[in-house]
Amino acid sequence: MLSPEKQLDVIRRGAVEIIQEAELLRKLKKDGPLRVKAGFDPTAPDIHLGHTVLLEKMRQFQELGHEVIFLIGDFTGMIGDPSGTSETRKPLTREEVLENARTYREQIFKILDPDRTRVEFNSKWMSRMSAEGLVRLASHYTVARMLEREDFKQRWQSRSPISIHEFLYPLIQGYDSVVLKADVELGGTDQRFNLLVGRELQKEYGQEPQCLVLMPLLEGIDGVRKMSKSFGNYIGITEPPKEMYGKLMSITDELMLRYYELLSHITIDELKDLKRGIKDGTVHPKKAKEALAMEIVERYWGREEALRAREEFERVHKEKRLPKDVATSELALPRLDLSATGKTNINWLPQIMKNAGLVKSTSEAVRLIKQGGVSVDGEKVTDTEKTLPVPGEYIIKVGKRKFCRLKLTFEEQENVKI
Repeated sequence: MLSPEKQLDVIRRGAVEIIQEAELLRKLKKDGPLRVKAGFDPTAPDIHLGHTVLLEKMRQFQELGHEVIFLIGDFTGMIGDPSGTSETRKPLTREEVLENARTYREQIFKILDPDRTRVEFNSKWMSRMSAEGLVRLASHYTVARMLEREDFKQRWQSRSPISIHEFLYPLIQGYDSVVLKADVELGGTDQRFNLLVGRELQKEYGQEPQCLVLMPLLEGIDGVRKMSKSFGNYIGITEPPKEMYGKLMSITDELMLRYYELLSHITIDELKDLKRGIKDGTVHPKKAKEALAMEIVERYWGREEALRAREEFERVHKEKRLPKDVATSELALPRLDLSATGKTNINWLPQIMKNAGLVKSTSEAVRLIKQGGVSVDGEKVTDTEKTLPVPGEYIIKVGKRKFCRLKLTFEEQENVKI
């Protein structure tokens, strides 16, 4: 096992803040493994790379020989974490939470060692807590302290509603640390207040307060906002390999280094060498990005799938050829007057894109054309009124990775007897 000082170096990697570092070093010097807790509310069925920042830090603690507790907040998930919100979240049903929790368990062991991971559900103790117990828990914290929290403070000042149950969320998250006797809790920077509540409650219950390791919120592939499915800038760990590989290859060189620091399994020294090599020009950023994409796709899909994803990417982006799995689809159009003008034309490109399943609506197709994200037979389309001659066969590309080989024909008309 590494020395406490060396362990601290590993723990510092990618962390924004450690509270308190001196306390953590002292805990590391004690005999026996530390209990390291991280909580995840199952508010959505899929995990993306942003979620795995904490999972990777948990993996590091496992490799250092410590006990990792993956806490599924099936009880708190029904409340909804108010962190960073400007209004009350809609609570999830018990059924939604349990279904999401099931998929979480299936996905986390792509990163964590199942034999060294303790999985807990906070409903185990919260569902048994009586009304009297909840009142006693609430007595350990004041409304004034709750309103020190930035999002609560802003909502209070703007007279936006704050529901009483939202005050319970940080209390219950903190109480989880009391029940589990956590030595360390991991969380994103947006969880700072909640994690500090855990420290305070542990003191109230006569326990040594947990140390906190705060990790950054991973930016999505746009490099601006945090990774989120609602922003459309996420990489899901269950996405097809070629999609995952393509998205990773689309990030900027600067963002690539951040992904290396927070997601890659290369050592600290290897990371330093990589940064130095890119800076002095001995390492080409594209090669480094390819290595990162290969590593992450292989982690979730295996070596063979990662190699296929790389081959497909090179086939499409280097050789300018179609992906192997693009079949020819046929779209039969009614024999109407195709010389008519207006957006109801059956051979109007946005309408064809919608009918072929490339977009959800013609308005989305128009927006993509305006943004320069649509090409036909290798030529970028700029005219939102473009129509395609019928009959004909076309290769339509939408965005960087969506292709369609489309054969346009006329519907066969029935013979009419007079």
